Amino acid sequence: MNETIKKFYNADDVSNILVISKSAAYKAIRKLNEELKVKGYFTISGKVPVKYFEEKFYC
Repeated sequence: MNETIKKFYNADDVSNILVISKSAAYKAIRKLNEELKVKGYFTISGKVPVKYFEEKFYC
C-alpha cells in the first residue's frame, strides 16, 4: 500500500490539465517558476510544484 503522491507536475501533466499544447505548458511552467524564484524558492526546470500550480490555476 505504498501510494505515490505527486509533488511536481511536468509539461505533460500541465498540458493535459489545462488542455493546452506542450509548448504552452512549458511557458506556463517557466512563468510559475519565475514567480517562485522571486519569492526566494529553489525551482526545477520543466517542473512546477503541484501545490503552487493548484493555487494559481482553478481547475
